[in-house]
Amino acid sequence: MTLKSGDRIIINGRPVVVDDAVINKFVDGDALFGLSDGQILHVGKGELALVDNSVSAARTAFRELGNCTADQISLFYSKFAEKLLDSKIRQSLLNANAMDVQSAKERNRQTTRLLLTEKVLDAMVDALQMWQMTPQTTGKVLELVEHDGWRVQSEVAPLGVVAFVFEGRPNVFADATGVLRSGNTCVFRIGSDALGTARSMMELAVRPALEEASLPLDSVILLDAASHSSAWALCANRKIALAVARGSGTAVSQLGEIAQQSGTAVSLHGTGGAWMLLGKHPDADRLSQVIERSLDRKVCNTLNVIGIPQSLATEVIPVIAKAISSAGERRGQVSIVHACPQSLPLLKMCDGSLELAPLQDGELSVEWEWDDIPECSVFVFDDLKHAVEMFNEYAPNFIVSLVSDNKEEFEFVWRNIEAPFVGNGFTRWVDGQFALNKPELGLSNWQNGRVLGRGSILSGDSVYSVRYRADQQDINLSR
Repeated sequence: MTLKSGDRIIINGRPVVVDDAVINKFVDGDALFGLSDGQILHVGKGELALVDNSVSAARTAFRELGNCTADQISLFYSKFAEKLLDSKIRQSLLNANAMDVQSAKERNRQTTRLLLTEKVLDAMVDALQMWQMTPQTTGKVLELVEHDGWRVQSEVAPLGVVAFVFEGRPNVFADATGVLRSGNTCVFRIGSDALGTARSMMELAVRPALEEASLPLDSVILLDAASHSSAWALCANRKIALAVARGSGTAVSQLGEIAQQSGTAVSLHGTGGAWMLLGKHPDADRLSQVIERSLDRKVCNTLNVIGIPQSLATEVIPVIAKAISSAGERRGQVSIVHACPQSLPLLKMCDGSLELAPLQDGELSVEWEWDDIPECSVFVFDDLKHAVEMFNEYAPNFIVSLVSDNKEEFEFVWRNIEAPFVGNGFTRWVDGQFALNKPELGLSNWQNGRVLGRGSILSGDSVYSVRYRADQQDINLSR
C-alpha cells in the first residue's frame, strides 16, 4: 500500500485528507489510526513488529502460567520483594533512577512522580507482600445452580494478556505484576523519562524473581521503546485482552480510542484532580487539615478545586488561604491560587504567602499539573445544589469531598453528583492500596459515563473472565 498527496481516509464517516508529513513517512507495512478529532496517527512497521512479538510472547506465557500453582505465584511476589530489599540492588535502582531524573530535569520535564526513593521502594515492597498474601482467584466459584439431573457453576478464569501504558513513574511494577495473581500476563510501556529505571528493575528484580519462582519469563514484559507510537501499537494489538492507560489528558484519550477501534476492552484514567466543596457549617480545624493534606504532592487525587458557599466566603476564606499557603511553605514554595471574582478580593486581604491569579473562563475544568508549587482553583457557589451542578458540568467526574458534618448535605451530594469517589475529608484517600489494601492497576473517572459492573478502582484480582462448568448426571437429559 502506498499513499500520495491529497489521499483521504474515512474517520467516523467523514473523509479526512492525510497530512503530507504522514504521507512522507508512510511505507508499506506501516499503520494509520484515525481519531474522532480528525487526527491521523502513524505507526511504523518496526514498532508494530516489536509490539506484536512482545504480545505473542506474553500470550504464550499466559498458556504456560495456567499450569503453574498459586504457591509459585506467591513465591514470585516474595522474591520480587526480597530483591527490592537487597541493599546492593536497591542502590543500583536508585542510581539508574538518578540518571533518569537528571535527564528529565535537563529537558525541563516534571520529576515529582519520576523520583524513586527509599520510601517509594518500601511502598512497592508493601504492595508485593499484599499480593503474596492475596488468595488466588482462579477457579473461585461465583454461583452454583442445581437442576434435576444436572448442575452448572460459574467460575473465575484468567483473562489473558493485559497491556499497560504507564506514565513515567517507577513504582508501577508492583501494580502491573498484580495481574499474575489472577493468572494473567502483562506487557507494559512506561513513560520514556523512566525507561532507564524500568530496564534496571526488569534486569535486577522482576526477571530473576520470575526465574526463581519457575514462572514463564515472559509473564511480565517491558516494551523497550520510548516513542508514543509504540503505545498506540500496543493498544491496537488484537491479541491483548485488556488495555489499561494511566495518566490523563489527550494522550490517554487517544489510547482509549485506538483500543476501542480494535475491539479491545479498555480501562482509562482520564483527567484527574479532586474537588472539595464546603457545607453550611464546616469545622475550621478540619477544613484546614484536609486542605493541607490534600496538597502534599501532585498526583491524580490531589486537591484541584475548592468550592465555597457565598454565605460563608468572608468567614472561611482566611482559613482556606492559610491552609493552601502552609502546603506551599512545607515545600519552601509560594502556592498558586486561581480565584473567581467573588473570592479574589477576599484572598488578597488574607495573611500568608499566595500567588493569586484571576480564574479565567473554562479554568474550572483545568487540572493544574504542578511539580513543586501547589496550585489550585477557588470559586464561590450560591448553594449546594449550585455546587453540584458546577461539579457535574466542569469537573472530570472523579473525586469530590464535602467538608460537612451534616448527613443530609452529604446524602444530597451522594445522590446528585456524578463522581465514583465521594468523601468528607482529604482527597488523597482515593488509591487502591491505601483504601482497599489492594495495589491498583488503574483508576477511572466518569468523564465518559459510569463504569459497567465494577468500581473505578481496577486491581489485579479484579481482572478476570467467567467460565461455566456443566455437570450432567442424568444421561436422559434433553430439551
